[in-house]
Amino acid sequence: MIKTVLVTGASAGIGKATAIYLAQNGYNVYGAARRIEKMQDLKNYGIKPIALDVTKEESTLACVEQIFQEAGSIDILVNNAGFGSSGAIEDVSMEDARFQLEVNVFGAMRLTQLVLPKMRQNNYGKVINVSSIGGKIAFPMAGWYHASKFAIEALSDSLRLEVKPFGIDVVVIEPGGIKSEWADVANKTLKRTSANTIYKEMADSLEKLNTNGNFPEPIVIAKLIKKSIEAKSPKTRYSGGFNAKQILAARKIVSDKILDKIIMNQFKG
Repeated sequence: MIKTVLVTGASAGIGKATAIYLAQNGYNVYGAARRIEKMQDLKNYGIKPIALDVTKEESTLACVEQIFQEAGSIDILVNNAGFGSSGAIEDVSMEDARFQLEVNVFGAMRLTQLVLPKMRQNNYGKVINVSSIGGKIAFPMAGWYHASKFAIEALSDSLRLEVKPFGIDVVVIEPGGIKSEWADVANKTLKRTSANTIYKEMADSLEKLNTNGNFPEPIVIAKLIKKSIEAKSPKTRYSGGFNAKQILAARKIVSDKILDKIIMNQFKG
């Protein structure tokens, strides 16, 4: 049977690439995002665009209910919607901090809550949570973003154990640097919060790091997601993108103090 997939954050970047790639490989794909006007081209691939604001309960409920009515169930949920908000912890307002967690954490988990009952009924389901290497290692000037991704990692670990008896797999995807709108959004918030504070020098360095031209295209992560979906016994985590494997390996090997030095060396010059 053809599996139905809901990909959130499908208007750009990893979400868009994943929706297209899965549709090209025979899945029934719904692409969801706030900016539905940016998803009209997805129809050319047989993807059904659907409006979704993960910070609004009524929008989340409407999205899931529409898919249930049209397709019967959501077999695979790709929780990709999210953004990176940058700025020194001292500078970031609590309002902005809460919004970061609302989108990246609570939005993903609320969608997960809504799709699990039918997955349990079917004794089949895949919940793919797009985290980041930033869910394992934290850089300065992005504390709240890292907090959101560390949270996704922990929630995924708990959820994986809870739902495994019902035939449901939970997988974490940990991208490194990828060409997307992520850096533009992060740099915009960075300038707004810390470009004119005591942290200006560090903010300027991070802005340069965020715009590395060597980042690969999002299809790299889309292929990882497909691989995780189709694996009979998927790994708990898949990583890819610029420097992902090297950074995650360093996290396992070196001490916190040495890691601090490695990170801060990136901010020199």
